[in-house]
Amino acid sequence: MTVPTPSPSGGPSPEVLAIESALNRITYLNARARQHTRLMALAGVPLDRAGAALLRQVAEAEPMRPSELAARMSVEASHVTRQAQHLQRAGYLTRVADPEDRRAQRIRITEAGRDAVRRMREVAGHSMEAALADWTPEELRELARLFNRMVDDFLDHADSLGEESGAPHPG
Repeated sequence: MTVPTPSPSGGPSPEVLAIESALNRITYLNARARQHTRLMALAGVPLDRAGAALLRQVAEAEPMRPSELAARMSVEASHVTRQAQHLQRAGYLTRVADPEDRRAQRIRITEAGRDAVRRMREVAGHSMEAALADWTPEELRELARLFNRMVDDFLDHADSLGEESGAPHPG
């Protein structure tokens, strides 16, 4: 594995700073309220950003307790509980008994929730496809490979930080 050369000042390398800057720009673009509202309207899913994020998270996991979802999303459990109640009223989520503790409940996605997530991903995918229309299939494969590798490395690093500090890992 090649380690980027540190800058003369001892700070992060210029390459790492450029990646960090690009990630900040992507985060900003992804978080714009107007963009989210447009995508949700095209998908026919009337959810705010927090509700959409929780629904996507539940769609990607086995049924979980609200506290587990909160840890995974790095938010307060009360936030997950409120959002889950809203999504349950909308028919996107349901609560099921926790097989390990019948007093506890887990949050599970419904078919309507799966359909909503499918539509959100489809609309977002078409938007991304249009933005990347000039990229070759090889470039897209390489970008996907590198993004996945970066996320895996970030998760591994977060795990090692949790072990070093004695803090539990939320994932």
